[in-house]
Amino acid sequence: MPLSEHEQRMLEQMERALYAEDPKFATALEGSGLRTYTRKRVYQAVAGFLVGIALLMAGMVAQQIWISVVGF
Repeated sequence: MPLSEHEQRMLEQMERALYAEDPKFATALEGSGLRTYTRKRVYQAVAGFLVGIALLMAGMVAQQIWISVVGF
């Protein structure tokens, strides 16, 4: 749902006030650092998931239950 003109003006006014009051904090909130952090966490989650599946399969093939438990 798009913002109305009044809401957009209010948001822009709040952004300008934030930059004027605390530019370092406002720069940190711009999103580039947050996106990088989120992307890194997603890659870690995918890698952990794949390692877990590999360990589950390896435990089944080797008939070692403890390996499957670690993978789980």
